[in-house]
Amino acid sequence: MKKILLILLLIFTSSVFAEGGPDENAKGVFLAFGVGPRFPVGTLANTSKLGYGFNAELAYTNDEYLPVFLFLKTGFENFPGSQDFYQSSSYSNYSTFAIPVNFGIRYYFHPVINSQIIVMPLIELSANYGYYHILNEFKAGSGRNNFTQNNSKLGFSAGVGLSVFMMELLASYNYFESDQFLSFDLKVRFPLYINI
Repeated sequence: MKKILLILLLIFTSSVFAEGGPDENAKGVFLAFGVGPRFPVGTLANTSKLGYGFNAELAYTNDEYLPVFLFLKTGFENFPGSQDFYQSSSYSNYSTFAIPVNFGIRYYFHPVINSQIIVMPLIELSANYGYYHILNEFKAGSGRNNFTQNNSKLGFSAGVGLSVFMMELLASYNYFESDQFLSFDLKVRFPLYINI
């Protein structure tokens, strides 16, 4: 494991960020898993409280052609209804479940800490598709029938973070029409294929 970590650090501190000769190319495929809280903003904050989410990601880079990582990510987001919303409405339960699929790019900057542990800032942008399932349940005596809604939306996300490559902290703004939220993820990354 130490050998893999050393190879990865060498890739990103010398090959990806430094100007090298034609023989100093690195490429790889990586699998990552993330989990963290979700904070609703905008319209979603009127009905929902703090949620949670988790995701899995597949990323690819080849610094001969790309100065960035390309990634495909999917996961699960859950936003339960807020008590304030229940008290001011006829709802007894309101939950939003989402399955997002993101396709995007990520860029790692030069390390800000370069000693025993190399810490690199990063930014990422992605185009998003989200499948939404919304549960609507009403208080007894409200005269309303329970129902569910299923729809899909397109959106985008933008994030910033810090990486020690095998682990990463990422904060992102996620936009879908009527459903915006901030996400904070702790991610763990595993190399599937590396070629230096």
